[in-house]
Amino acid sequence: MNLRHLPHYLMVLPFVALFAAFFLYPIVSGFYYSFHDWNAVTEPHFVGLANYERIVGSRDFSRAMWNLVTYVVITVPLGIAVAFGLALLVDSFSGFWSNLFRSVFFLPVVLPAFLAATIWRWMYAPNFGLVNMVLGWFGYPSVNFLNDTDTMLFSLIAVDIWVSAGFNMVILLAGLKNIPVDLYEAARLDGASRLQQVRHVTIPMLAPVLFFVMTYGLISALQVFDVPWLLTGSSFTNYGGRQNALLFPVMDMMGRAFGSVRFGQASAYGFILTALIIVVTAGMFGLRAMRSKP
Repeated sequence: MNLRHLPHYLMVLPFVALFAAFFLYPIVSGFYYSFHDWNAVTEPHFVGLANYERIVGSRDFSRAMWNLVTYVVITVPLGIAVAFGLALLVDSFSGFWSNLFRSVFFLPVVLPAFLAATIWRWMYAPNFGLVNMVLGWFGYPSVNFLNDTDTMLFSLIAVDIWVSAGFNMVILLAGLKNIPVDLYEAARLDGASRLQQVRHVTIPMLAPVLFFVMTYGLISALQVFDVPWLLTGSSFTNYGGRQNALLFPVMDMMGRAFGSVRFGQASAYGFILTALIIVVTAGMFGLRAMRSKP
């Protein structure tokens, strides 16, 4: 090693040490424990693929994956559509009103998760909640949104879109600002309506930004945990809500680890979810590469 570069290596050493200690080591140790029966007290006992088999074959895993697929299929496209509409709305204003709307729509993003969940638990309250109050004005009966298996998942989706739409709006708004005005002027000269401009100018020019937002939203949705956990008032021994209607993989993984003290199964669960995220993300990039080919 050339001693001239020693100061440079020493400068990156703190980052490398922290990266190895808090990122690489947990991954390697988690992979090791995923093949062992371990309760964090006794010595790990090698069980091979038994942890993976127990997880995939369990009823909770099937329910969690079904909830996750339903949640992702609805939340990601609907959330992007709402964020895109908000971005177009904010982009149509300028000055004070643009800044005001941008701040208001982005406010839910900076709220702590527990505060957002508390607000919506109050709004969903069956007797005095704002949502049921509005339904009562139109003659509809009170609905227990967070305890009715027919409404629990859709109630979560509404909260999640409310929380995340502002972040996606800001990203899409930045993309809108980078679209040349000349393209819109040319479209107007050709007689294109506002809707046609959005369809033939805005969306194609925003394709890279939309892909980023979709990929980020999909990865985040596959790891959903905090909002359903808080909405259902879950603990490590009782989670997922009524009849596991809001049970998701990360919640199940946390319950197995800290509720049932089965850290080997929890580690295997984490790698199953990681593999799913990698496959889905790689599939999205593969489809994008295929579409970009002439």
